[in-house]
Amino acid sequence: MIANPEFRYMTPQEYLEWEEQQPLKYEYVNGEAFAMTGGTIPHNDIAVNLTNALKNYLRGKGCKVSMADAKVMISENGPFHYPDVMVSCDERDRRAIEFIQYPCLIVEVLSPSTEGFDRGKKFTNYRRINTLKEYVLINAQEISIDCYRLNDQNKWELTHYQIDETTPEGTEPEVYLTSVDFQFPISLLYEDVEFPSENQ
Repeated sequence: MIANPEFRYMTPQEYLEWEEQQPLKYEYVNGEAFAMTGGTIPHNDIAVNLTNALKNYLRGKGCKVSMADAKVMISENGPFHYPDVMVSCDERDRRAIEFIQYPCLIVEVLSPSTEGFDRGKKFTNYRRINTLKEYVLINAQEISIDCYRLNDQNKWELTHYQIDETTPEGTEPEVYLTSVDFQFPISLLYEDVEFPSENQ
């Protein structure tokens, strides 16, 4: 995210009206608009792989799968963020035009420049969404996923998935997204993804 150099405080409604006229996407936090920067090709490929898998799995189940061009509203006063992938199975989001309000699953594909924000303040904001059950962070530089789930005690628990030297040969972890009851091999997310080499 890049701060708007022509910063002026905007109300949420002013932001929504102003952003409609902009050539770029802007997130909205504490009255300020932040331009969204482009991601890498691996970042995009991972988001596309997950979106396609979720769309196919959830077809006919009354859920809406959205990608990076759809924003989520945390509350009427903001913030507004653009998750890489999100799912809402709430009837109130079926006819959403400007933003999603009731997601059960939010996914961010990590970039070095945004990882701290995605794990910190953005996750703090997302936790204010009453319908959110799962928050997933996918590493775009290695096969590694952190999945935060809301448990029965209303606490967020972390489950980590990765393939490394401790993984038995010929096997791979199965990722389970409990919010949408979807289980899949971790390699599905990384299909056709080329990681940058250390020499680049």
